[in-house]
Amino acid sequence: MVNFEKDIEQCLKTLHTGGLILYPTDTVWGIGCDATNEKAVERIYALKNRPDEKAMIVLVADERDVLRYVASPDLQVFDYLLETQKPTTVIYEGAIGLADNLVAKDGSIAIRICKEEFCKHLIKRFRKPLVSTSANISGQPAAKLFDDITAEIKNGVDYVVNYRQDDSTIASPSSVIKWSNGLVEVLRP
Repeated sequence: MVNFEKDIEQCLKTLHTGGLILYPTDTVWGIGCDATNEKAVERIYALKNRPDEKAMIVLVADERDVLRYVASPDLQVFDYLLETQKPTTVIYEGAIGLADNLVAKDGSIAIRICKEEFCKHLIKRFRKPLVSTSANISGQPAAKLFDDITAEIKNGVDYVVNYRQDDSTIASPSSVIKWSNGLVEVLRP
C-alpha cells in the first residue's frame, strides 16, 4: 500500500488554517482549499489571476456529501454517474453551505465525487469539501504532469503534496455536465 499519511497530515494542518494545497486529483493536479472558507477561496482566485465570477469545482468523497451541499438534488444523477468511465463533474442547482464566492451567481455549484485514493482519504479526514481547480494561471493550459506546473503556482501555495509527483500518466480534465430534471447537458466531454 502506498503511504501518503505524512502528506495527509500536512494537508489537514494547512487546510484547517485557511491555507492552499497543491495536490493530485482523479484528473489533473489541483490547487485546493477548504470549500467553505471564503478567504481561502479568494486566495486561489488571486493566485490563478482568475476572475471570481468564473466558477471552480468542488470535490467531495461520496454521494452523502452531495446531499449535504446541494438543496434537493435529483437522485437519478447518481445512477448516471455509476455508468460513466471518465471522472465527471456535475453542475447542480441550489448550492448550500459553501463559500459564497465559490457559488455561481445563479446559485449553482460544480461538484465531482472523487474516486482517487489520496483525495478521498483527505476529504474524508477533513470532513469538508475541497476546492479543486487546475494548477495553472488562468488562461494558460492545464498542467498534464506535476513537472509542468509553474514555479509561480508551486510557490504560491502553502503545501505541495509529494505523493504522485513522479507519476508520468498524462492527465486530462473531467467531463462537465449540467443535470436538470433527468436531462443531461454535456458542457465538456
